Amino acid sequence: MFQNLLDKTNKKNILLGNEAIVRGALEAGVEFVSTYPGTPASEIGNTFFELKKRKLKIAENFYFEFSVNEKTALEAGAGACFCGLRTLVAMKNFGLNVASDFLFPLVYSGVKTGMVIVVADDPQCWSSAQSEENTRGFARLMNIPILEPSDAQECCVFTKFAFEMSEKFKIPVMIRETTRVAHQSAPVKLSKIRKTKNKAKFIRDKRQLVTMPPRVLEMHKELLEKERAIKEFSEKSLLNFIEKPQGKQKFSKIGIITSSISYLHTMEALKELDISLPLLKLGFFHPLPEEKIKKFIKNLDKVLIIEELDPYLEREIKILAKDANNNLKIVGKELLPEVGELKPEIVVQALAKFANIKIPLNLIKKTKTSIKRFPQLCPGCPYWFVFNGIKKACKNKDVIFGGDIGCYMLAGFPPHNIQDYLYCMSSSIGIAHGIKKANEQNSKKNKEQKIIAFIGDSTFFHSGISALINVVFNKSNPLIIIMDNSTTAMTGHQPNPGAPFEPNGLSIENIVLACGIKNLKIIDPAKQDEFVKIIKDFLNKKQASVIIARSPCRFVR
Repeated sequence: MFQNLLDKTNKKNILLGNEAIVRGALEAGVEFVSTYPGTPASEIGNTFFELKKRKLKIAENFYFEFSVNEKTALEAGAGACFCGLRTLVAMKNFGLNVASDFLFPLVYSGVKTGMVIVVADDPQCWSSAQSEENTRGFARLMNIPILEPSDAQECCVFTKFAFEMSEKFKIPVMIRETTRVAHQSAPVKLSKIRKTKNKAKFIRDKRQLVTMPPRVLEMHKELLEKERAIKEFSEKSLLNFIEKPQGKQKFSKIGIITSSISYLHTMEALKELDISLPLLKLGFFHPLPEEKIKKFIKNLDKVLIIEELDPYLEREIKILAKDANNNLKIVGKELLPEVGELKPEIVVQALAKFANIKIPLNLIKKTKTSIKRFPQLCPGCPYWFVFNGIKKACKNKDVIFGGDIGCYMLAGFPPHNIQDYLYCMSSSIGIAHGIKKANEQNSKKNKEQKIIAFIGDSTFFHSGISALINVVFNKSNPLIIIMDNSTTAMTGHQPNPGAPFEPNGLSIENIVLACGIKNLKIIDPAKQDEFVKIIKDFLNKKQASVIIARSPCRFVR
């Protein structure tokens, strides 16, 4: 992998989309990288981490860290950026929710040098099980520029371009990828890896770095002016281009507008149908190159908007068409799904209907009945003992089980079936507290419901500590089981602050005690009889209780 990634210039090597982002950042002279691991963005951090771990010469050019959560990663990156270092921050889509508290004012203030934020979306929920969140919705909300690469080559090129654009306009630039972009392998043309010589020094600028009224209102105005300037910039950008695929059946009055991975699906579908029609591919999602779009649609009768999930492009282009071509028929979600990721066969069907042509028999896919198989924990995983012990201890009892984000999400599937709710990082504890307080309100009418909240060691550091403090401060009594497997297992076994293999690791039990927990036990869940006994005992406590079920993941032992 590293041979492909670090090869000398003017070669083409096969890279993952995420690896191509790393290569693009190295070619751009990145000096500070921070992330919290989250699939489908995990390989970005993993690759930088391995470069550091192996003490390769290239790693001398940059600092890297796995931050405790995405907001902290973005804040750390901003601090480095304020000191003049080119910075890259990576996260999955739900991580952007966590980071948005800081990102909103950061976009207002702007940055001193290049800052690129990579966010990976997951249509179809392959790894982000909670929702099909579409990061593009943040564009107008935050007034942040968003670029959308479609393949590994563009991942590399767009990353370098994003650094340059960020420095030009003094604003963070977001690269939005999806699972299919992040995890595809494709040839990438390599350029020279740049070594920067910036000296890190924080320069005081209270006018620009203190977001307080009335100055913040001026910042808002300046941000809107930047956005208008970036819109003009996008009109001339080669990231947006028109092409006409070659095919036997030619159409001139109907066209396609697409972006991101949908572009590759579209090109494949056009080839399979053997048709040719004008196509506008957008690398800029926000701000859109409106004049380029207007010029493209001006002489068309119909245009098909091919995009995954929400019809953001479709809505914007309908508005633009009122001025550019009021008679234009705009087709999008009438033919394409708004749920789930697109596939070439879906685009083939939509294109055939749009162009009013028959689908060749060889392209008609026969639907096969698939056998449903639930995901399972790895053989030898210590969580088997945790769930088995819980089921033994809670047999014939009315116990609510609170799920959280990590390998232990699989508690909701057979053979465990012990997960009554699941939302986001550390919500197992937050919701458990609310349930216990609701029980108190009706304690005279109803029997108290017992509740066990699961949380992993990495998730505990991510956002569980504040939830635990809230439980103690507001006096509720859930049983919290911290599943300590000594790593961030689900996203690729990255280190976390509690991992015992880290020389500067922190003690989970010391933090739990410092939060005010009186009932605490640390146990290897393989000791089933003792584990079951502790669960039964702690479920009846009047104060909150914590069990640290400590047993390393089998892949880090």
